[in-house]
Amino acid sequence: MTAKPLSGPAAIAALPRDRLIGEFSLWSADLANMERDLKRIEAHADLHHIDVADARFTPGFLFFPDMVARIARLTAKPIHVHLMVEAEIVEAQTRQFIEAGADLVTIHAENGEAGLRAAKLAHELGAEAGVVLRLETPVSAIAPFLPEVAFVTLLGTSIGVKGQSLSDQACPRLIEARALMKKSGREADIILAADGGIRLETVPLLRAAGADTVVLGSLAFGDPDLAQRMAWLHGLKAAA
Repeated sequence: MTAKPLSGPAAIAALPRDRLIGEFSLWSADLANMERDLKRIEAHADLHHIDVADARFTPGFLFFPDMVARIARLTAKPIHVHLMVEAEIVEAQTRQFIEAGADLVTIHAENGEAGLRAAKLAHELGAEAGVVLRLETPVSAIAPFLPEVAFVTLLGTSIGVKGQSLSDQACPRLIEARALMKKSGREADIILAADGGIRLETVPLLRAAGADTVVLGSLAFGDPDLAQRMAWLHGLKAAA
């Protein structure tokens, strides 16, 4: 078992803010060799991103609490669970994944009042909370969540499908989200994340639009020189 130096809100608060955060989507790992891939990325990852899907809110099933618990024992890095589930189960799922080892649980704004309750529950259970939006949902939907969250994630592609191109709306939506964060007085407290359509040519655009982190899939796991890839990523500058 690997000991974590920090967990929950403390681990999220300690993420670097002077460069792009290295957030690795374990959906892009070799699922038959997860332990091997975790060892390969451990020195480069700031945060592990784990997608959870119920096959109703989004196509297909993804990850489950027992697997997250196993992953949590193999890494010292914080774990971010993205819950793509229906409102009626989001609170129960928040509890299950925090008990399995999630440090941060991100909940869809589309879950409405149940999502707000889940964010508050995450805090009660000693974890951090985030909010995430589908591409078609107005950015203004994050507003009720801003007092409760430390992460705002905007999807730049349709939900739950790999390999799509980044939407033309992704960068303007990041700019709009940052403006709302600033208006709420919590811009310095919230990490803004871009998820989906992450490619060599799109990461600089997302960073310039205000992303503090991008969720890395094949761009990281498919690179034979991960150290060089991360050095490039860390060197990208945010807009002034």
